[in-house]
Amino acid sequence: MKREKKTGRAADSADRDQNQDQNRNPSANIQWFPGHMAKARRLLTENLSKVDAVVELLDARAVSSSENPEIDRILKNKPRIVVANKSDLADPAVTSAFVEEYKSRGIRLISVDSRTGADVKTVKAALMELMEEKLSRKKERGMISYTVKTMVVGIPNVGKSTFINRLCGRTAALAGDKPGVTRGEQWLKVDDSIALLDTPGLLWPKFEDRRTGYCLACVGSIKDDILDRAEIASFLLLYILDNYPGVLADKYSLDEEVLIRGGEEEQDGVILSRIGTVGYPALEMAAMKRGCLRKGGAADIERASAMVLDDFRGGKLGRISLDRPVMRSGMCEKTPEGVNAD
Repeated sequence: MKREKKTGRAADSADRDQNQDQNRNPSANIQWFPGHMAKARRLLTENLSKVDAVVELLDARAVSSSENPEIDRILKNKPRIVVANKSDLADPAVTSAFVEEYKSRGIRLISVDSRTGADVKTVKAALMELMEEKLSRKKERGMISYTVKTMVVGIPNVGKSTFINRLCGRTAALAGDKPGVTRGEQWLKVDDSIALLDTPGLLWPKFEDRRTGYCLACVGSIKDDILDRAEIASFLLLYILDNYPGVLADKYSLDEEVLIRGGEEEQDGVILSRIGTVGYPALEMAAMKRGCLRKGGAADIERASAMVLDDFRGGKLGRISLDRPVMRSGMCEKTPEGVNAD
């Protein structure tokens, strides 16, 4: 018997039910690895012997999620400075907590805003301090002038090219707001003491933790067509509801208390189990409140998803951080003690 095709409101309802089923049961991990990522990994490995040090850029809004285990494996003991870029978009209290957490592990984390140049010059000073011993040895051997060759690495869309342009004081590297803009090998001179090698953004083949994939998708490091955009937006709205109360009521006129009650029966408040029961209804509600409607008055989930993600990426929802230092050992999304959500 031929199945009758659903149209109109029936189709809208079917689409909604399918999306809710997907969001209630997210898969355990995300597997993907585009060919250009394999090339980026090869380029990073091949160029490592050409440089003295590495500057690794993380996204300040998702510090833990943007730590690439592939980069750790490839760099090994190569001298490195870690930079949390886009700090202007991140929760400053959370960024400070990450700086302290890195310090406890013996790593210096420098937060910068490459768009305005805030604290970018600090990275240059830290790099010269890192290479001080090597430079002293070269001077002892009669090499008065030496250019520290430095490779800039990180995940896609973390702002490497914008960072380089700020550090160089000119437009030296091709920059864009989509993952995968940087192409080929680019050596760029900061001054007589430092030269930078820009590299394509690199992700790793498999995200064991689906939450990491959500966070990277939210900040734009994974192309929007890799994961379901409604699922990403639902995760984001749920996270904001839990950690930044009042933001969704202010921005989208959502009834936050009603949404929270909708997920009270889910286990332990773990965020991935509440995407369908709280996050997706929040997305539907935002669509209705902001006029993202399909023919017949149904919520246009695709338009609403794009709206929510664009608002977050553009800082229109305020300074929000998707990771907390305490998340390294757990999945609880609540703000840690001593870190304000405002």
